Amino acid sequence: MNNLHLTTERLSLRTVSAADLAHIHELHSLPETDEFNTLGIPENTGQTKVILDNWMAANNREHNRSYIFAVELTGGNKFAGLAGINPGKEKYRNAEVWFKFHYKYWNKGFATETLKKLIEFCFKDLQLHRVEAGCAAGNAGSIKVLEKAGMKREAHTRQLLPLKSGWSDNYGYAILETD
Repeated sequence: MNNLHLTTERLSLRTVSAADLAHIHELHSLPETDEFNTLGIPENTGQTKVILDNWMAANNREHNRSYIFAVELTGGNKFAGLAGINPGKEKYRNAEVWFKFHYKYWNKGFATETLKKLIEFCFKDLQLHRVEAGCAAGNAGSIKVLEKAGMKREAHTRQLLPLKSGWSDNYGYAILETD
């Protein structure tokens, strides 16, 4: 399923490609998006290229269950961010979803719209039973997105995330196909 496209009213989600390198490197290099991210700011585009190459390889695997999407605004193909689905064990029919948006696109509903589409894809197309997500306890923006998308907070894990500012607690969220 390489070249997979999902669409919403305002967004296009397509699997990442080599052409996305500059946009992804910029997104990963922003201090605003790095605050609650464990990845860290890459030293150069070579580090970002390694990440992108791994994502493209995962997207192109036979029997693929892992997806990394570039999120673009429809009608102009403006790169807004990234979103992904990381599969759990097949027997459990679960996956973890994540998103990361350029700060220019915060507080406009794009992350919520993206997450709702990912959840829909997980349940309808991938036939999953459970979709999970996690975020730093201090990340009010992501907490709002997860809750607006219908996810429920199920866990509070102490000092799980190695952030630049130090160890952060993590909130675990989930939604079931029956919710």
